[in-house]
Amino acid sequence: MPKALVDYRGALFVDRAAKVLADAGCAPVLVVLGAAADEVRERAELAGVTTVLNPDWPSGMGSSLRTALEALRESDAPSAVILPVDMPGIGPEAVRRVAALSSPDALAAASHGGRRSHPVLLGRNHWTGAAASARGDAGARDYLKQRAVTMVSCDDVSDGFDVDRLEDLDRPAT
Repeated sequence: MPKALVDYRGALFVDRAAKVLADAGCAPVLVVLGAAADEVRERAELAGVTTVLNPDWPSGMGSSLRTALEALRESDAPSAVILPVDMPGIGPEAVRRVAALSSPDALAAASHGGRRSHPVLLGRNHWTGAAASARGDAGARDYLKQRAVTMVSCDDVSDGFDVDRLEDLDRPAT
C-alpha cells in the first residue's frame, strides 16, 4: 500500500501531512502523488492543497522532490518546506519553527536528538541544486551534506520518527 493511504489514528498520512503544513501557515501546500495516485485522489480529502503527479515515482522520493520543486517555480514562494507523509510525529509547531527562517538563501532543518530531520527548508536559490542531486530515496540529503544547514531543535514539540514498519504506527504523534 502506498504510504499516502496509511490510516493513522483516523486520518490518512497524506491528509495529516497536508493539514500540518496548512496549520503551520504554509501556502501553497503542494502534495506530490505517485503510487496509486488515482486512489489517493479518490480516498483522501486533499482539502485546500494543490496536487501534482510524479510519473517517475518508482525511482524513489528524489523524483518527488524534483517534481515538487519544479511545480513551485510557478509560485512566488521564497522557499519550500519539505515534509514526507510518513512522519506523523511532526506537528505544526515544528514546521513553524523551521519555516520562520524562510528566505531565498535559507537551508534549515528540524533536529531531533541532535540529528537532522524533517521538516527541511530549501530556499528558492537552492532548488536547482537540490533537484539535481535528488536521486533514489536520498531526496536532498547529498546536497544538504555539502552545505551549512541551520539546525532547529524541535525535540520539545515533535518526534522525528518515520513509519517504515507496521509497529512504527504505535509511536505517539504530536
